Amino acid sequence: MGLKITDLPVANYMTPYPISVSPDISFESVVDFMASRGIGNLIVSDNSIPSGVLTEREILQCAVSTDGTANKKVKDIGSQPFLKITPDTSVLQAAKIMISKHSRLLVFADDDKLVGIITASDMVRAFRKTDDTPPLDKVISKKIYKCSSNDSILDAANQMYEKKIGSVIVTEAKKFGIFTERDFLVHVLANEVDMNRPVGGYSSWPLLTVKEGITANAAASIMAANNIKRLGLVRDSSLVGVVTARDLVDAYQSGYSTSNPYVD
Repeated sequence: MGLKITDLPVANYMTPYPISVSPDISFESVVDFMASRGIGNLIVSDNSIPSGVLTEREILQCAVSTDGTANKKVKDIGSQPFLKITPDTSVLQAAKIMISKHSRLLVFADDDKLVGIITASDMVRAFRKTDDTPPLDKVISKKIYKCSSNDSILDAANQMYEKKIGSVIVTEAKKFGIFTERDFLVHVLANEVDMNRPVGGYSSWPLLTVKEGITANAAASIMAANNIKRLGLVRDSSLVGVVTARDLVDAYQSGYSTSNPYVD
């Protein structure tokens, strides 16, 4: 028997003591560090005071901007704002805050001591402990952004930047791959690859797919088993959608109400 979805404390599922970075660190140093550690975010802190969350999204945006990355520092890149929660906040409450406020969540003890970060992937790991089986049809986007494997890396990255999306589907004949912000960071930027090269060689192949209609818990189990954050949905061999870890969080939280001042 699974755990109750309302009884999952953030303290048990957060990533404890996330790595912080000074705003004066260079863009190149941050890229190398995140790529080598497989880290998707860093806490930007000035004198031990968190000011924002630097993610792969800001890295990509900076890399494709017209003024480039030369001599750029973390403080020039920008970061995402965050909301504070506590270790005893329930994961369900945290999920509702994340979805309703479109915000990153940092975990603080005694209001000013940073003790963790909880991400969509952390939340999905928690929700998998329950017996809940929410449907996905109301939370996934059916809009699929694609590019050819012969398109340039820069074209793919620009599409992600302009549409504010974390990935594009890469097509080659009847095959599907995926190019993500993580691929851009690890395979392209960290190796100083010419962004005019074809994106297909730096994408993840193949895109793992399942039949449309899969429930959130089944999708979560497949993602966990394959260490991925996106799953293609197919109908009659046609790709009709992509479900992300954040979509799964949305599916789980949408079926419940919870009282919290941040969610009003």
